[in-house]
Amino acid sequence: MALSDDIKAIVASYGAKVYDVEIVKENDETIYRLYITKDGGVDLDLCTNISQDISPLLDLEPPVSGKYRFEVSSPGIERKLTKKNHFQNSIGENVKVKVLGGKKIKGKLIGADDEKVVIETKDDVVELKYDELGTVKTYFDWNSVKI
Repeated sequence: MALSDDIKAIVASYGAKVYDVEIVKENDETIYRLYITKDGGVDLDLCTNISQDISPLLDLEPPVSGKYRFEVSSPGIERKLTKKNHFQNSIGENVKVKVLGGKKIKGKLIGADDEKVVIETKDDVVELKYDELGTVKTYFDWNSVKI
């Protein structure tokens, strides 16, 4: 089994899913970051447990050459959507879209398949093919929070 399959299996054993993996440089340090999601949310205990289970695998099969730090995290309530499965798993959420060419759209993601996404705005329903999309992020309407 490949390392990515082993990681997915460990994450799934906790009832969670791998959202994304990134390798970044921050302050001259390489970070291998695993983003996970779970119905009901991701908490620190879940991240810690998954990290402890995956770390021995990474010791045997390092994901990058040289020294690195391993992190497990939630992608957050406001996150970038870059892969088709990100869109498919975010149906029903609010999104901000920068369409290639400069147009901006804000609305609710109501559909996503292998070809396109569908966004309901205040005035219309917009269909966009993936190759028309620039940056897409989910956003939380903080004004809807009642204290």
